Amino acid sequence: MSSANYPKEARLHSPSEFAAVFTARRVFRGALFSLHQSKTKPTLETEPVCARLGLVIAKRYAARAVTRNTIKRVAREAFRHRRTSLPARDYIIRLHASAPLCSLTQLRQQVRQEIDLLFDRIH
Repeated sequence: MSSANYPKEARLHSPSEFAAVFTARRVFRGALFSLHQSKTKPTLETEPVCARLGLVIAKRYAARAVTRNTIKRVAREAFRHRRTSLPARDYIIRLHASAPLCSLTQLRQQVRQEIDLLFDRIH
C-alpha cells in the first residue's frame, strides 16, 4: 500500500505555492468545488516530481469545523488514491459554494463523488 500514501512531498505548504497555482486558470468546476492546476509540468530540480494537493475550505462556506474537517479528510483520501496516476503538477481543491445541510455520511458521499469526477476530468 506504499503507492497510496500521502507524504509531505505530496502537499502544498507555503502561500507562495498556493499563489502560483491560483495564477493559472481554473481547470474544472463542480457544484461545490473548483479544481485549479498549475500551468506546466515541473522543470527545475527544486520543483515537485509528483502530484501535490492543496485545499482551500473557507469558513464562510462551511461554518462548522466538523464540516470543514470532513471535507478535507475526504478530499485528501480521494487524492491519495489517485496521486500516482495524476500528472506531476500542483492541484488545489477549493470549496466555492455553501456546504449542504445534511448528515456527515451524506456529506462524505457527495464530496467524494464530486472530487472523483473532477479528478476523472483531468485525464
